[in-house]
Amino acid sequence: MSILISKRFTDEFAALIDKHVKITTINNECFEGKIIAANTSDYSLWLTEVKMNGNIIPKLFVSGNAIKFIEILESGPDLSKLAERLNRLFPNMVKYIKEAEVIVVMDRIRVTKDGIIEGTGPAAERVKKVYDEWIAEELKTSKVEEQ
Repeated sequence: MSILISKRFTDEFAALIDKHVKITTINNECFEGKIIAANTSDYSLWLTEVKMNGNIIPKLFVSGNAIKFIEILESGPDLSKLAERLNRLFPNMVKYIKEAEVIVVMDRIRVTKDGIIEGTGPAAERVKKVYDEWIAEELKTSKVEEQ
């Protein structure tokens, strides 16, 4: 059981790659940036486009020992909802790979939060239509939540 828990934690940590985050250090310093690399052995991070004390730092290394909190500022839409929708259209032919944030339909069509990245033909067109409807609903929902 502990191996499963450890793997789940590592998967969640790896999912932070390419996310915009706010880091608070053990010295209560705060800065924001995009994680471009992570070391799972000590939880150290490389960030880019870092905003710190009103300055922009192109690239910053943060030791895992110095991190107190990591807040995800940009989580993006929940792809599991899209995967459920696609599974209703293509029963038992949809795989959602959470770690990679990719949905695979019929082992040949790949969908991310940005749309279809691989696949063509009538099935891909149907997937694109479902994706377009879903993203429009997500955008509408996020605008309502902001108000």
